[in-house]
Amino acid sequence: MKSRFLCAVVLLFSCVLLHAQHRADRQNLTDENAFTMILMGDPQGYVKYDINQPLLELCTAWIADNVDHLNIRAVLCTGDLVEQNENITMNRNMLNQTSREMWESVSRSFARMDDKVPYIVSCGNHDYGYRSAENGRTMFPKYFPFERNSTWRDCLVADFPNRNGDISMENAAFLFQDKNWGKILVITSEFAPRDEVLQWAKGVINKKEYADAKVIFMTHSFLKYRTAARTSNEKYKLTPRNWGQDVWDKLINVARVDMVICGHTGKPGAFEDAVAYRKDINEIGHEVHQMMFNVQILGGGWEGNGGDGWVRILEFMPDGKTIKVRTYSPLFGISPSTKHLAHRTGECDQFDIKIKN
Repeated sequence: MKSRFLCAVVLLFSCVLLHAQHRADRQNLTDENAFTMILMGDPQGYVKYDINQPLLELCTAWIADNVDHLNIRAVLCTGDLVEQNENITMNRNMLNQTSREMWESVSRSFARMDDKVPYIVSCGNHDYGYRSAENGRTMFPKYFPFERNSTWRDCLVADFPNRNGDISMENAAFLFQDKNWGKILVITSEFAPRDEVLQWAKGVINKKEYADAKVIFMTHSFLKYRTAARTSNEKYKLTPRNWGQDVWDKLINVARVDMVICGHTGKPGAFEDAVAYRKDINEIGHEVHQMMFNVQILGGGWEGNGGDGWVRILEFMPDGKTIKVRTYSPLFGISPSTKHLAHRTGECDQFDIKIKN
């Protein structure tokens, strides 16, 4: 009887070993009392070519696998989920997938995170119109309905109709709470948000129940890469609209916003051509951190692999005011042969943000 018991224990232990994966580059919190949010840059380059699509699924699978380990409270995505919102005529110089195939691919990748962690998307110019924001048509509500991810039920606190008058999470507010940080309100908006969207966002921020909340505002187009100048006078036909400088003037400059996160701009080149950061004091004396992150050109340019798997780990420290920013690639980190490439530590890649308000 005793030998049978020992054999069963050995067999069970062997099964655990067989099913446990040795992480080649396991990421850890720097403080066990911290929590994180994961920032994903524009993923359109991953989904426009079928050969790239598994790279995005690897990133979302890595996030799902680390929800507990990194205490991930939310995933923030800067938008441009697809290269073209609604098009069947394929330009083989820039993609080999129809719009439906791209939407199905990005939906499949994000499904890895469903019922595990809330993800918040700021839809971009490529998510509207036919090819690129000719109008307000978007397939986003079809592929990302509220009911698909049960974790949204606990944190979605407000929404505003999209350009077609439909209820959608294109304009939505999410509330998170932490014993050290208190309330954190994350508001996302449609591409080049209309005046009424900015007024809605201001109204949410000014609600009495959020008077002491830290506020993160997300929109696709806000900063230009490298220079961190705000966007203005863009070429897209979508109207009515507000570009980055307009969003600053009409909302951020007069509201209690602590951070703005965006994507959108960039060019093939150095990593500095995919990111930007600036800090300003707004009209009401609030210090506003502004961060742009767009990885789509970092895996070989516009027609490369879609971004080399780069994400940002935003670690909210237990002091209630410090956010440690790290830039990491699950693609490189998954193998011992490439894990030395998985961490970027330059000035634009690894830094601290201090929320003073």
